Amino acid sequence: MLKNKMRGVLVMGLTAAVALTSCSKVKRDPGFEYAPQMYRPVAYNPDQKNAAFADGKTAQTPVAGTIPQNFESFHYPHTPEGYEASGAELKSPIAHTEASLAEGKQLFLNMCSHCHGKTGMADGQVVKNGGFPAPPAYNSAQLKDLSEGKMFYSITYGKGAMGSHASQLSATERWKVIQYVQFLQKQ
Repeated sequence: MLKNKMRGVLVMGLTAAVALTSCSKVKRDPGFEYAPQMYRPVAYNPDQKNAAFADGKTAQTPVAGTIPQNFESFHYPHTPEGYEASGAELKSPIAHTEASLAEGKQLFLNMCSHCHGKTGMADGQVVKNGGFPAPPAYNSAQLKDLSEGKMFYSITYGKGAMGSHASQLSATERWKVIQYVQFLQKQ
């Protein structure tokens, strides 16, 4: 019995000693550090100086000739001539299926309906709330017969008050949105 009491007192004493010695007046002191690089990583902000590079900058430009991950080149220049050429030459590589139309509808509702409206009548919430001028309706004379190449160009580069959506939609997704827009035009 006395041995058990002694063990209990010893365990409590050691626990108290560890607890008291681990306390510090420095609030951010983590105590024993198993992997110190996880507590204090060597990280640089993009605008910080960095001795690891010859120019001393942390933010480096990509090496000449590199291609960003998931980059999809578009071979038409951002000019009126490029717009006309894309309209004459570009055709959708996506098969017209129920699945691609359904995905195009979902992408349209997420990315386009806030301005163009759910049915393409230029009555989205941004327009209703007075934020921007209304875009042309999809069944208007201006857009009714617009080729899919010109639509793709417009989504890629932007047109009028609409900015580019190339960073938000992949090329495949843009073609699916165009399928849905063409579906709306026929309504």
